[in-house]
Amino acid sequence: MKKSLLGCLFLLLVLTVSAQNKYSLSGYFKDKFTGEDLIGATIYVKSLKTGATTNVYGFYSISLPQGEYEVSGSYIGYELLMKKIKVDKDKTINFNLNPTAQNLEEVVITSEADDANFRNSEMGIATLKPSEISSLPVLFGENDIMKTMQLKAGVKSGGEGKSGFSVRGGSSDQNLILLDESPVYNASHLMGFFSVFNSDAIKEATLIKGSSPANYGGRLSSVMDIQMKEGNLYSYHGEGGIGSILSRFTFEGPIKKGQGSFIVSGRRSYMDLFMKLSDNSKEANSEIYFYDFNMKANYAINKNNRIFVSGYFGRDIFSYNNDDFYFFWGNKTTTLRWNHIFNPKLFLNSTIMYSKFNYSLGFDMKTISSDVTSSIEDLAIKEQFEYYASPLHKLSFGLSAIRHHFNPGKIKFGINGENFERQQEVKNSIEGALYFSDEWKVNEKLTLYPGIRLSYFTSIGPGTLYTYNEDNEIEAEEHLKKGDNADTYYGLEPRFLVNYQLTENSSLKTSYTRNYQYLHLIAQSTTSTPMDIWYPSTNNIKPQYSDQYALGYFRNFMDNKLELSVEVYYKDMYNPLVLENGGSIFTENVEAWLTQGKGRSYGLELSLRKKKGKFTGWISYTLSRTEMKFDDIDKGAWFPSRYDRTHDISIVATYDLNKRWTFSGNWVYYTGDAVTFPEGKYMIDGNIANYYTSRNGYRMPDYHRLDFGAIYNLGINKKRKYKSFYKFSLYNVYGRRNAYSISFRESKANVGEMEAVRLSLFSFVPSLSYTIKF
Repeated sequence: MKKSLLGCLFLLLVLTVSAQNKYSLSGYFKDKFTGEDLIGATIYVKSLKTGATTNVYGFYSISLPQGEYEVSGSYIGYELLMKKIKVDKDKTINFNLNPTAQNLEEVVITSEADDANFRNSEMGIATLKPSEISSLPVLFGENDIMKTMQLKAGVKSGGEGKSGFSVRGGSSDQNLILLDESPVYNASHLMGFFSVFNSDAIKEATLIKGSSPANYGGRLSSVMDIQMKEGNLYSYHGEGGIGSILSRFTFEGPIKKGQGSFIVSGRRSYMDLFMKLSDNSKEANSEIYFYDFNMKANYAINKNNRIFVSGYFGRDIFSYNNDDFYFFWGNKTTTLRWNHIFNPKLFLNSTIMYSKFNYSLGFDMKTISSDVTSSIEDLAIKEQFEYYASPLHKLSFGLSAIRHHFNPGKIKFGINGENFERQQEVKNSIEGALYFSDEWKVNEKLTLYPGIRLSYFTSIGPGTLYTYNEDNEIEAEEHLKKGDNADTYYGLEPRFLVNYQLTENSSLKTSYTRNYQYLHLIAQSTTSTPMDIWYPSTNNIKPQYSDQYALGYFRNFMDNKLELSVEVYYKDMYNPLVLENGGSIFTENVEAWLTQGKGRSYGLELSLRKKKGKFTGWISYTLSRTEMKFDDIDKGAWFPSRYDRTHDISIVATYDLNKRWTFSGNWVYYTGDAVTFPEGKYMIDGNIANYYTSRNGYRMPDYHRLDFGAIYNLGINKKRKYKSFYKFSLYNVYGRRNAYSISFRESKANVGEMEAVRLSLFSFVPSLSYTIKF
């Protein structure tokens, strides 16, 4: 370890010395009209054939020898800005770009360069912005970044209407979801039919499928990094909308013109208001709705210091007949960030984060009652440095530490006035990491992206360590006092990516990544729900880790209007866990009922995307296989994972007919999920019981669906300075009754025989919404 650190320091010294005879240009790229940072904008010096791109805060830095240069600043959707700059000392040069759109009242921000598909030192990346998905048809007519991300290659939806997802065969808890760097542990509203991310408050969402940079860690399969908007720096604007199932409102503007800004955004559904009209008194006394609230503010103290504060709060409420039965769950996140520029070469982002997810489930039937609660709470700090050593080297390094507090489950019972309580032991732990990476442009064709991450995880007292026998009974106990440490795990996570440019419009990329995961989501059913519980690695539960290998070919056609990507991958997963038969998330000492094994996933991903012109969209196809193996299941044989899906196809299209009308549609098809069905039945004490053999030996019926959408723009009211539009969508146009679940029951027509019963949630679902912007 010491040798590795000394090697990194030596490399840093060599790179610094090599750049001593050069000067630095640095600054920010911003939208001239809103002041929003432009992520991934490009500064380029043609005479030297060198350039740089901005980070997630719009900051860039480039080293140049002394001289006078013509420098261009560019960003897709914006006018090219040329500047003549005399380089004789370190200078700060900001680029404020004009949108190329004729209608400047609506600024569409897009964060990809035309040739980013094959030039970027990244692979397995999918990036979306609300402007790209605003016209797409979705369930109940509400834009949803997470549901649109499910239409990308390698991303598996959680099921009909669900916002959860699986990436390259990984389970849902293997996805790290970040909102302004704070983790979100449950990203669903209304049992998964909506995600918690309000598109009106979101600037960009990036999904990294496995080959993540070294600053990300803690999950095996993917990272979804979501950035909130910062608010308009120069003028006040608002947006409101009312739809079939919810209403929303957003307001933004300057705190101090040109120096600080804010944005606030909120949503609330109103199914409960319709229930009040019911003639059934129990339904009229019931509530079912969700709400969420986003806020963000930023302020530039001076040219070298800028602070950000952002937060999210959301809640789902379900109560039947004045809490006869109830289920509440929700998330809270808070992020405080400080950007500091030490000098033109060294940039620091310091972050303090807080996140909490909890739920409460129960019923009250007068003589008997129950209440179940569970939660996970994080407090974290992260220091991330970016050092622009030279035009050939961009170094990233830093550290992070997270304190996790787990309350796996607390159950209260009440029977005839007597109260009972059972508490699964509260757990506390510390997770930390050190990381280093280098984006090294070896020459015009070859770019290397090596990285290393050292992670650790330790349990801290107070608490108890248990040892269990073969019957899952406690055999020994070890008590930890407050401040005691135990069960420390370390993970060395190397990662390496190579990008070789084959021609002027194509490249070949390959990568290797190892990831460790110390947190586990224990699910009772085959689909994730808010009732699942988060649990740490302990002396009985080993961390999960994975090795992923990937190879990709990337090519652009028709002057970068058409993008093609072909990727193949293979992933080994170690120590995935499942509940043993007879176990439950409500079982005391639930860790005794967990078993760990192995997994493997491999596949082919094809994507063809057209991103310019009146007609845009993409086609994605995934061919994959995911298998699991546990000593205690099927005698240790490999079996299909519940996330295994052989074929997955998505076709997405948008057509701008004129200034008034925009039409869109998407069609999806995928192989039915692997499930366990009974092979037969037998009698026990006169009762029929199902007989099961192999795990996940059957398939649900194949799924397919066509959606259609249209937007009618009412135009701009010049007197009142507002614009508005209607959005119509039809979900499941041909009304296919896709299977949501299949259950078995005794046949009424043929007593003694079992029959399968298919449950379908939707046929076709129309929706209409109205939006106004001012």
